[in-house]
Amino acid sequence: MVHRFTARAVVVGDRAGTVVPDAVLDVEDGLISWVGPAAEAPPAGDAEVTALPGVLAPGMVNTHSHAPMVLFRGQGEGLPLDRWLNEVMWPREAKLTPEDVEVAMTAASAEMLRHGVTTSVEMYFHPERMAAAVRRTGARGVITHPLIGLPGFGTFDEQLARATDSAGTGDDQVEWGIGPHSAYTVPLPVLTQAAEAAREHGLLLTTHVAETTTEGAGLLAQHGLSVPQLLAAHDVLGGRVLGAHCVHMDDGDLELWREYDVAVAHCPGSNTKLASGTARLRDMLDLGIRVGMGTDGPASNDNLDLFEDLRLAAQLARLRERDATALTAPEAFWLATGAAAAAIGREDLGQLTVGRRADLVHVDTDDIAFVPVGEVTDLLTHLVWSVGSRHVRGTWVAGRQVVRDGASTTVDEAELRADVQTRAMRLAGR
Repeated sequence: MVHRFTARAVVVGDRAGTVVPDAVLDVEDGLISWVGPAAEAPPAGDAEVTALPGVLAPGMVNTHSHAPMVLFRGQGEGLPLDRWLNEVMWPREAKLTPEDVEVAMTAASAEMLRHGVTTSVEMYFHPERMAAAVRRTGARGVITHPLIGLPGFGTFDEQLARATDSAGTGDDQVEWGIGPHSAYTVPLPVLTQAAEAAREHGLLLTTHVAETTTEGAGLLAQHGLSVPQLLAAHDVLGGRVLGAHCVHMDDGDLELWREYDVAVAHCPGSNTKLASGTARLRDMLDLGIRVGMGTDGPASNDNLDLFEDLRLAAQLARLRERDATALTAPEAFWLATGAAAAAIGREDLGQLTVGRRADLVHVDTDDIAFVPVGEVTDLLTHLVWSVGSRHVRGTWVAGRQVVRDGASTTVDEAELRADVQTRAMRLAGR
């Protein structure tokens, strides 16, 4: 059966910033079967019709997240990344139980859906429990099996075996991947093995790269190469590779990314909060490097709201280049939608076009933030510069409504908040 949506406008989520006024979008079997102006729409027939007074936009794609870190939101405030990890995060994470991770991921997934984020790329412990959480909320997730040398998680060989065992066991909601933490925490031979396994099984491989100025200092002193150069030299690049952050990249590093078609998860909120630096976003885009927006974990951002990150990305790009045209409003929105989907190799997501998955977000335009509108493209401009996730009223994944009137339809968020609070205090030793 066809489910027809009508809206004031459809924002497609492409780089050009296409906006279709007085729009109709049809969904059949979880996919978009038609989209365009109402005057050109096929007869509705016996379709179920949902009339939306605002803008219909694509579900956003969060390319880099450690969402269960809602357990640590706001903790370690004011510390730089190395101390933040060593003194606050890793000691608490050592106490995590699988149940902690599932509860926290459920709460975080519901939060993202309320913000209009329908898909996230996750790198965290107990991936099978994160997958269960995503299935419970109705979201989508690219759940990567972490590789990191911490007590309690087995050898690197055991961690990698779990990752490859999951290959081919995903479904419409959960795709599996491999997530070695970084070149400074995972031995280079293990990174090579992980990349080989990812290519063999068609999995996304994501790892932190060049987030801070000092993280690669030891590797540079030992090998005389930057982290991107080391990854290339050890056959880590190639296939579906996504580098998170990529803040401190010189021209040679960016050229390697272009040569190997490595994508970037751009996390401006986390990068600014931890004072990690400002990525060369404009240079990346001009080189044709695939880039998508990411929030990073909610302990270093401190939220999971891509509306805020895409706005910050545009502001920082313009400030860095001292050019008010350095990143346009359509490009900024595209980085959280169509570009983000392309960055993770998921061309079935991120845009409202025929054949893609019907992951939809209804944004209320009955607000002063949407005034004035002289041209229909002003709606997209307002989405980027004036509007926040507070204006999201409904979210659908594969045509199924998972947020209605700004609240989850699948889980009890108040109960989850209380549970996260209790668990967070236990992990903090209180």
